[in-house]
Parts: sequence; C-alpha cells; structure tokens
Amino acid sequence: MFVAVLPPPEALEDLAEFLGPRREAEPGFRWTVEDQWHITLAFMAQVADRHLDDLLARLERAAARRTAFDLTVLGGGAFPNAGRAKVLYAGLDAGAHREELTRLATGARAAGNKAGADADGGRFHPHLTLARIGRPMDVTRWVRLLGSYRGPTWSADEIALVQSHLGEGPRRRPRYETVAAFPMRPRPEPE
Repeated sequence: MFVAVLPPPEALEDLAEFLGPRREAEPGFRWTVEDQWHITLAFMAQVADRHLDDLLARLERAAARRTAFDLTVLGGGAFPNAGRAKVLYAGLDAGAHREELTRLATGARAAGNKAGADADGGRFHPHLTLARIGRPMDVTRWVRLLGSYRGPTWSADEIALVQSHLGEGPRRRPRYETVAAFPMRPRPEPE
C-alpha cells in the first residue's frame, strides 16, 4: 500500500500528451501508465488487516492537519542521477507551499508507523515516476526535455490510501485500487 496525492485527469492528460510521441523513441524504457501516475507520500510494503482501521483513522487526521495547496508538474530528473539513471521522473512545483507538501508526507509516514504499517522513511523527493530503466543509462537529454515542460496547476486537496495488486494489471503491471481518500483543510478565502 502507499499514500499518495493523485493528480487530476487534466494534469495527467497534459503530461501524457507532451510525452506521447517521444515515448516510442526509447523502447528500452519501461514506461509507467498515465492512470498510475501519483506522488508517493508514504510507502508501506505490508499492512496487516488488523492495522488497517487504525491506519485509516490516522491518515484522516494527518490530512485534516494540512491545508490544500497548488501543485504543478514541472521539469524532471532521474534517480540516482541523469548519467546513470534507473528511473526517469517528472518534477513538481508546490511554490511557497513546498514545506506543506513535505509535512504532508511526514504526517502520512508517521500515521503508517504509528498504526504498525512500517512506512519507508527515505528522504522525501516529490515526483511522478515516468519510466524505469533496466540497466543504468545516461538520460541527460530526457532531463533537458522535461526541463521545458510545465503542466497545468491544480489544487492538491486530498490524499489517498492506495493498494497495489502486483501483476494484476495489463501486461502484468500492478493494478492500483484506491482504498480511501482523505480531505485536507480547505484554503482560507481571500479577504
């Protein structure tokens, strides 16, 4: 399972349209599918059934502590780096709300850990995974190309707990199922 911010369809479609004609140029990439693009806040390899109710309650509280903010898919990069990439990703811009996004991830991870779901705790780097690469390769030109991309801005106003069913999707990919969504506090109205 994982906790994520799910971009709206218009943001996903815009990015897919930008990448569309270019995807075929890299047959060695394992491209992720548009309807699975998300911003992972917390990853939990195993969630026992006995912990699920507690996890749901804690995620609801964690989301309610954060205020909705704008996000934009902007630029991109590679893990571990562009010269020896294993993953190509699209970046995110939260503007002045970067800290709010980081706190949202911290809260989601804390909720998982306190519920006994053991959320992975590596450094949070918000992104959308676009492709996985079998052997490390130089993707500098892709990172430059993504540097020219700016998608539409949308309001991140909820988080979702998603279950991944490995190998059950098309072409043996995972199938994602949203278990529950949790609203964040609405933004205050401008005065």
